[in-house]
Amino acid sequence: MPQKKKLTYKQSGVDYDVLDLLKRCAQKESKTTLHNLPKGITELSKSRGESAYVMDIGDRYLAVVEEGLGTKNLIADTMYEITGKTYYDQIAQDTIGTMVNDLITVGAYPLSVSAYWAVGSSDWFKDKKRMSDLVKGWAHACNMAGVVWGGGETPTLSGIVKESAIDLAGACYGIIDPKDRLTLGKKLISGDHIVMFESSGIHANGLTLARKIGEKLSHGFKTKISDGRMYGEAILDGSILYPKLIQDLFDKQIDIHYMAHITGHGWRKLMRLNNNFTYRISTIPPVPPVLLFLVEQAGLNDEEAYSTFNMGGGYAVYIPRNDVEKTIKIAKKHKIKAYEVGVVEKGKKQVIIEPLNITYNSGSLNIRN
Repeated sequence: MPQKKKLTYKQSGVDYDVLDLLKRCAQKESKTTLHNLPKGITELSKSRGESAYVMDIGDRYLAVVEEGLGTKNLIADTMYEITGKTYYDQIAQDTIGTMVNDLITVGAYPLSVSAYWAVGSSDWFKDKKRMSDLVKGWAHACNMAGVVWGGGETPTLSGIVKESAIDLAGACYGIIDPKDRLTLGKKLISGDHIVMFESSGIHANGLTLARKIGEKLSHGFKTKISDGRMYGEAILDGSILYPKLIQDLFDKQIDIHYMAHITGHGWRKLMRLNNNFTYRISTIPPVPPVLLFLVEQAGLNDEEAYSTFNMGGGYAVYIPRNDVEKTIKIAKKHKIKAYEVGVVEKGKKQVIIEPLNITYNSGSLNIRN
């Protein structure tokens, strides 16, 4: 397959410079609402800018996340026409993953998920096969993550959402109990090791670029990739759900100092913590075939690829060296591959991926005030 003209995530229509400025402005203004918290409840200010917001409610912490799938279901719609399979069970898993995988980064156990399914027309739900796959897939994914589905909202937004489309999102609520499981990076030190857990593929990030590539291929989403599958089929692999693994790590007394869900901004997310550390990566996990294909067709170099996609590493934990072997064994029990990829060092805030000769400095990740 010949390499195509370069197409970056920004060129596909997603500009993180603009989005990150919005995030920083929102963080600043949201602090003006703190006086509305009732007596006895306080926020943990260090959680602002992390993947989940945390409040102290007394004998435990409460964590909250709101997230959305993005545009991955548009590829499912295309593949539905090609194969007759809706893929909305996998899409439901992806949506649940965006929420629960964020929530657990602060040490929370997910309790309840609320669904937000917005359509351009209520006719979307008339396709009983697709509707059933979404509902059953949502419940199945909740069971996989160990969270209860507590309700939701199904607005019809004619003129905002296309009549043929659905916008999938939701909120997740969890607790940190006992409170010493709180993971906001306070314990992170030089010498900690970084273990990454595998991804199943693209998960739910970078789909705008993935769609643009599919539209440019001569055989579209039916194009075969190196594993013999259609490109569109491989893109739709469901996201890995990490909550039960992380809870097992806590239960087995793994001393987790920090965690990162590798989504938007790719491996730059490894330095999400505000503190100044250098994250030196000496080993990189295998890259799923669908991501290798996507990177090739987009004409991205390694620096662009690892700053956009998870590239095979979906989640990272930062732990003492003597916990590494045990962590990898526990992950294997959960049928999730784990890799010891690097260490935390004293120094300026940056991510250095030595095998690829890539350095991301602190200025390349501006998501926090």
